Amino acid sequence: MSATVFLFTPPFTQLNTPYPATAYLKGFLNTRNISSFQADLGIEVTVALFSKQGLQQLFAHISTNAANITFSDNAARIIALQEDYIYTIDDVILFLQGNNPTLSHRICKRDFLPEASRFAQLEDLDWAFGSMGNQDKAKHLATMYLEDLSDLIRECVDEHFGFSRYAERLGRSANSFDELHAALQKEYTYIDQLLIDLLRTHIQTVQPKMVAISVPFPGNLYTSLRCGQWIKKNHPHIKVVMGGGFANTELRSLTDARVFEYYDFITLDDGEAPIENLLAHIEGRSSREALKRTFTLVDGQVTYFNNKACTDYKQGQVGTPDYSDLLLNKYISAIEVVNPMHRMWSDGRWNKLTMAHGCYWGKCTFCDISLDYIRLYEPVAASLLCDRMEEIIAQTGQNGFHFVDEAAPPALMRALALEILRRKLIVSWWTNVRFEKSFSRDLCLLLRRSGCIAVSGGLEVASDRLLELIQKGITVAQVAQVNRNFTEAGIMVHAYLMYGFPTQTEQETIDSLEMIRQMFAAGILQSAFWHLFTMTAHSPVGMEPEKFSVKKESNLVGSFANNDIVHVDETGADHESFSYGLKKSLLNYMHNIGLEEPLHKWFDFKVPKTKVPPDYITNALMQDQYTTARPTTKIVWLGKPPAVEHFTKSKKGNHWEMTTLSFQDKKEKYSISVDQSKGKWLADMLDKLAVSNLKTYTLQEVMDSYHAAGLEDFELFWDNKPVNTLYKVGLLKL
Repeated sequence: MSATVFLFTPPFTQLNTPYPATAYLKGFLNTRNISSFQADLGIEVTVALFSKQGLQQLFAHISTNAANITFSDNAARIIALQEDYIYTIDDVILFLQGNNPTLSHRICKRDFLPEASRFAQLEDLDWAFGSMGNQDKAKHLATMYLEDLSDLIRECVDEHFGFSRYAERLGRSANSFDELHAALQKEYTYIDQLLIDLLRTHIQTVQPKMVAISVPFPGNLYTSLRCGQWIKKNHPHIKVVMGGGFANTELRSLTDARVFEYYDFITLDDGEAPIENLLAHIEGRSSREALKRTFTLVDGQVTYFNNKACTDYKQGQVGTPDYSDLLLNKYISAIEVVNPMHRMWSDGRWNKLTMAHGCYWGKCTFCDISLDYIRLYEPVAASLLCDRMEEIIAQTGQNGFHFVDEAAPPALMRALALEILRRKLIVSWWTNVRFEKSFSRDLCLLLRRSGCIAVSGGLEVASDRLLELIQKGITVAQVAQVNRNFTEAGIMVHAYLMYGFPTQTEQETIDSLEMIRQMFAAGILQSAFWHLFTMTAHSPVGMEPEKFSVKKESNLVGSFANNDIVHVDETGADHESFSYGLKKSLLNYMHNIGLEEPLHKWFDFKVPKTKVPPDYITNALMQDQYTTARPTTKIVWLGKPPAVEHFTKSKKGNHWEMTTLSFQDKKEKYSISVDQSKGKWLADMLDKLAVSNLKTYTLQEVMDSYHAAGLEDFELFWDNKPVNTLYKVGLLKL
């Protein structure tokens, strides 16, 4: 199948689901009637390597070079068991692709798979998966089996190998292109050869005019350069363009001409307009000066073209992401860590979508908020999002969605949830949020009903002083309350944590850990991950370090990647020394282990005692959450229509006309009895408040309807026991 544009993601990002950039661009190119073909070379290399034939060739390669290798005990063990690996690999991969579920019984017996050093790290699997969790237990064991093989490859074949971070060291903070350039002059590694063989086949089949390589992370950079190098050598008429997250953050001040021995063009930020203009230029329909946010080489000099007359496309114009061409049945679900929330990144096929371009908050001082992909906020209408979801479900057969927003806006999440429920879409979805107070109990219940299963968000440094310095707009107590709302609604919570923010002291680091410990102990946090703060060039800290009491180690600008800045924090702690202890404690907390241990247990050096009261989070959760609903609050009914029965109540010769409203939810039956006039009004009002209706009513409109029916004392009726019972079966204040 020939196509004008060949879009691909080089190895390696994720094994379980495709990175979405090429699908976004293919969807856009469809709207412009430009033919394209896309591939994820990461999953293609993986399934070629981890196959019977792939392992036979791998072990043969190791045997051929054995004289030059000193094997560790672990590598020697795997080589000795090579027949067991070769014999089992195809079935294990089929199992992890969801095609061989009965194999779980054999895997769980622990006598089917060969086991090397990764299995020594296994937790108590019965505790983690119970007596019946065979599928998940087997996935975890099979993941360890693949990790063992990965260790062998790294030791004996290719030191840069990693399932999601190939040659990441070469790409991370590469201010100079020297090391990468030198590595690319060497002979192909074993993995390089696998990659190039696959690329050759694609190029012969697609015969494109232009190849667009998406490089989201440093771990994709080396392989993207290898691909560009091969195309330019063997097919010099095909133009190679690189874009994606790495270029957007790292290459904005690129000056090294050697990079263009591997690519013809590099584009920044949103790819739709740049790729369209590039194709017009390649086909001779426009000049070089018409290029949009594009680097190229002119007379040996790196030159940047940005046609200001060309505007970017609005989110409603870019089309629906198109996942066709990708080998969706080949992706591998893995469980690396036995934590229900942590597995979301590696287990399951998730269709990727975005609720909004950019970040609605856009103030965090560690973030690259000066760059357009974050700075320019533009939400997508909920109806259009649902249209796209329905299209993608029809195309992929998968109804799981990961919204990859910087921070999904609560108001749009509410609108999306209502639209999903109106359309009766059956979906499971998760996203990244800011832990702000808008996430009330009722909003979380609505999100859960619509299919939201998890959220991740930045708690960063769990210290109110530092959160204010970050301009996060939240407090630790507020995060605890929001996390409680999510957790009680049945939505799992993952927190991104940061240590080493400018001026952070040892005391604040330990106090942050204590806050996290208390949140895990309270059951309001299910998963988390610590990141060491990195100063970046396009963040407020990087642009004005003196405001944050830190200094740049050097003002020299490199000729290649220029985003991460080495800095000196003279007032803060020795942050890197805390790395191991923070991560070790967190891994234990995620498995509900060590929550009562003193914090100093996790460190091999003396640390200060925490100054956080042991009941700080508990007290924050006990603060009065009741707030009077505003007249503009939207009232929504998620329940079914009630069965209505009128009856007469008699007492001491007096008679009252009453109404019973009976409600059935999926688990229980609830009944309330009220005066007949109020019962008739309430049954009619619930019909109007039903989520299936396009109109949503405010509390003021509900009250006006009550009074229009000639009824009195609205607050007394609305805030009393009968109506309060309805909150158990789907009455929400949003």
